[in-house]
Amino acid sequence: MGYVLQAVIAGDELLRAASRDVPGARVAPLRQGLSLMPMTDEVFDAVTDGSAMGALGFWKLPGGFEMSLAQWSAAGPVAYVEAEYFGGVGEQRAAVWADGALAVGPLDAPAKKMLSRAVSPISQALQQLGVRRSLGEDEFEAVGLGRHRNNDDWISSSTS
Repeated sequence: MGYVLQAVIAGDELLRAASRDVPGARVAPLRQGLSLMPMTDEVFDAVTDGSAMGALGFWKLPGGFEMSLAQWSAAGPVAYVEAEYFGGVGEQRAAVWADGALAVGPLDAPAKKMLSRAVSPISQALQQLGVRRSLGEDEFEAVGLGRHRNNDDWISSSTS
């Protein structure tokens, strides 16, 4: 079974307010006061400015959307994350905007931290959003990102 995610993650109130003007946007709650907005085709079409994708190396970050993420981050840190895994093999990418600018990333390789434990790009981004993990789990697990396996499942659980 695979895992695929392309989404914006931020504080619940910030993301709900920012996404109000994005046609088709759905916001699903995570733990620790965060929520995520899956990057659907409808959202992609609504937020792209038509410029080339891939400037930051993401698969599905709409051209020009990084400017919106920077604007949203004036109210608090905002992350854009992507993950794709099948059979335990895959990759992640993440970036964080804060105070109106790209603050971290894009990250595409695990970082080594205490006791040589690798910290995934998404977990590193979640740390920047203030996520705290418990013993035996990482930030990815702490906010419940494993609860669903793809964007469609996140949309089904969304509240807006």
